[in-house]
Order: sequence, then structure tokens, then C-alpha cells
Amino acid sequence: MADVTVGVVVFPGSNCDHDTEHAAGSFQGTKPVMLWHNEHDLQGAKVIILPGGFSYGDYLRAGSIARFSPIMQEVIEFARKGFPVLGICNGFQVLLESGLLEGALSRNRDKKFLCCRTNIKPVNCSTIFTSLYKEDEVLSVPIAHGEGNYFAPPEVIESLEEHNQIVFKYTDSLGQVSDEANPNGSLQNIAGIINRAGNVLGLMPHPERASEQLLGSVDGRRLFESLYSHAAAM
Repeated sequence: MADVTVGVVVFPGSNCDHDTEHAAGSFQGTKPVMLWHNEHDLQGAKVIILPGGFSYGDYLRAGSIARFSPIMQEVIEFARKGFPVLGICNGFQVLLESGLLEGALSRNRDKKFLCCRTNIKPVNCSTIFTSLYKEDEVLSVPIAHGEGNYFAPPEVIESLEEHNQIVFKYTDSLGQVSDEANPNGSLQNIAGIINRAGNVLGLMPHPERASEQLLGSVDGRRLFESLYSHAAAM
């Protein structure tokens, strides 16, 4: 695999940036670089990752201030040129606020911060992020969020379904989609979506925290591997 420079954006309040840097750099031929929020230089990155945390303290609402950071001007342009962008947890919130993905995230159904392991399954394995998964296989990936309840108007949900943009759903251990398996109340158990062009993915679960056996799961690792294989061929 050719060398892939992976840019990890750091906002004030990011707290998963070094976890993500570690996971991103654990593949041969990858070089993670940290991109500070007030910079404009993407340092030659072929992939951009917006990590989890509480950018700008989640004031106003999660991701709403980070969207106006100088670095996001470059990330938005980068995405519009077709380069891959991955938003994890707070990064997903920033992508929604930036208009790179449709919909919004509100407080969890029970109004509680959730930090636990959950089951999800890929329902679209034709993306550059999921090509190494099998459709409907059950993955064990942790969540840690207070505002992960995905919602959108009915016409947006219909469009996401029509264009196969729903990528991950919350399930039980057998892969069944149910309200009981939905940790935060997200419409249709949505855990992650992709843009129409297929190069921007946002998800609430943390694949970087399921990238080594020491962490209890390696189910998130293939997401990065799928992405880097694509980026190396660009």
C-alpha cells in the first residue's frame, strides 16, 4: 500500500484526537498528522478524520462552533473535491453542522450521557469505508455521547434510503434492528450515514476504540483499512 497521510483535526475540547492518531498510524504506510483548528494547511493529507470530543465545549450545540474553524474551510473544500472525510462522534456532529451530511443530532432519548459497548451492523458495504465488511455482520463498537440521537425530516430519511446512504445501524447481538437495541433514539436505529457522493462518512460509534484486541474488539479496524486502501489508490 502506498503511503497515506492522514490528517486528524484537533479542536479545543477534542479528547479522542490521540486515540484516533494512534489507530490511524497503526497501519503500515500510514502517516498521521495533527491539524490544529486555526490552520489552513492540510499538510498533504489524503484522508481527513474529525475525531470525537467536545469541540469548543459543545457550547450552543455540539459541533456548531467548530464548523466555523479556519481548518473546516479547507476540510469542506477537500470533501467537495471528492477526497475522503471521516467524522467520528463529535466529528459526525461537525459534519452535519457543516452541511457535508444531512440531518441533525439531538440529546439522547433518555437525556443521559452514554458510554458503553454497543452492537452495530453495516447495511451498505459498497462504500470506501465498509468494503472489507460483510453486510449485516454484527460489530462490537463502543459509544460515548450525550447528543447522538439522529433525526431528519421524512423526505431526508426517504432520500437516504433511496440512495443507500444509511451505512450503519444499531442492533442487538444477533443483528436484529429493534427499539430495545437503539441506545439513543436515533430514527431507524441509524448509527452512521454517508453523503450522496460517497466520500464523507459520519458515525457516532468509535471505531478507533475497537481497533486493537487489547481494547476488547478489532471490529473498527476494517473501517480504517477499507478507507486507506482506497486512499492509497487515489
